[in-house]
This record gives sequence, structure tokens and C-alpha cells, in this order.
Amino acid sequence: MAYEVEAPKYVRLAQTIQQRIEDGTYPPGTRVPSENQLVQAFGMSRPTVVRALELLKRDGWLESRQGYGTIVRGRPAAVEHKDRRGSQALTRDEVQTPGRLVEVGQVPVPARVASVLGLPKRAKVLVRRFLVVDEDGEPVELVSSYFPAGLVEGTELESAHPLGVGARAHLEARKKVRFDHVTERLSARLPERGEAELLDLPDGVPVLGVLVVARDASGQALQVSDVLLPADRQELEETYRLN
Repeated sequence: MAYEVEAPKYVRLAQTIQQRIEDGTYPPGTRVPSENQLVQAFGMSRPTVVRALELLKRDGWLESRQGYGTIVRGRPAAVEHKDRRGSQALTRDEVQTPGRLVEVGQVPVPARVASVLGLPKRAKVLVRRFLVVDEDGEPVELVSSYFPAGLVEGTELESAHPLGVGARAHLEARKKVRFDHVTERLSARLPERGEAELLDLPDGVPVLGVLVVARDASGQALQVSDVLLPADRQELEETYRLN
């Protein structure tokens, strides 16, 4: 049995403000209501309102102007992130990607995934685990993708054969869901024995883990991918603007 987890209040408030920007209630170039006005209008606490506004600023919907307040910028221009692991995990064509499908089936859900999918401890969940290799056949990435039980029926996710289309496109076509946003969480740890063997790692070499959570507009998780990268072969770099 799967349990649905409601999106945090600040995320839901941010989505409501975003919708009002898109429908013209808050036109670009105008000021959004003050924090006090938003607290009163939505019946939420000030910390919740502040977090929602910060989320919208971070994503480019709003901006702060000294002496003028918070201004509506409108829908952010689309930016292509070719190096984002989350995008790759959602769109990877297993047929065309160098590598192999190493596991498909029901497994005990890892704690870090259970909390996202709203599953109890010791529950089982479907996983598709794919090992990516480079042009020399060396393993460079191990991707374990987990899917809520309600999305599996009527799809080919349980097939032991590689999918010729990304999981996102497959689910959107088969289940009529819509992927809206992705959260990526980066951490470092020592790999489990099976992970180290697949990635051909010597003892003591850590991995970088990117936990990729793809959600619909309501905040419901549609896919969770645990991407493992050998830490001794990675260099992370990102360029961004300062306000």
C-alpha cells in the first residue's frame, strides 16, 4: 500500500503565487503583496510565506529591488542544463545509452527513498537499476530509479528489457501524468559492496550520490533516482549570476 505525501505548505503557496503570475493576477513588473498581506490572505505563518517567496526568487519568478519591494519577473526563460543528473535520469534511453540494465524488480525500499515516496519501512518498491559505461567500457555511473506502485501498472517499467524511451516520456504517455520539477540532493558516502563491484571501485573509495526527486505540480513524487558516481573521477563546476 502506498501513502501519498502532501507537498509542504511553502511549496503549495509558491505554486499558488506562480499560478497567479501566469494568469495575470500579479503582472510582470508589479509588486507582489507584502508578507503581512500574504499571511492574512492565505492564513499561513510568516516563515512559510518567507520560504515560498525565497523559492520563487531562486527560480526566477520574483526579484527583490532595494527600496521598492519584491517584483514580479514573470515566467523564467527556459534554460537548458545538459549536465544535470536529474534530467539525464528522467530522459535516458536505455537502448541507446552505453551500459546495461543490471536489475529490475521489487526490492526493500531504501530509507532515503521511502521518506520521499511516503512508504513505511520494509515496504517493497519497483527499481530499475542501470549501469552507465564510457567509450572504453569503464563504469561511470550507477542509476537506481524507484517508482510509486500506482504508476507501475499499465507500463513497461517492470520489463527486464531496456526501455527505448526515457522514463519521463514513458510515464507521461502511459499514465497521463505531467512531470513539473526536480530536486537534486548531493551527498558523499562509502558504497555498499554490490555498488562497489558494479562501479569497479577499490576499497575505501567513496561515491557521490545524487538523489533525484521528480514531482508533478502538486508536489507528488513520480520518480526517485539514486545516481552514484565514483568520487575519484568527478569534478563539479557550476556558473551562475549574482543578484
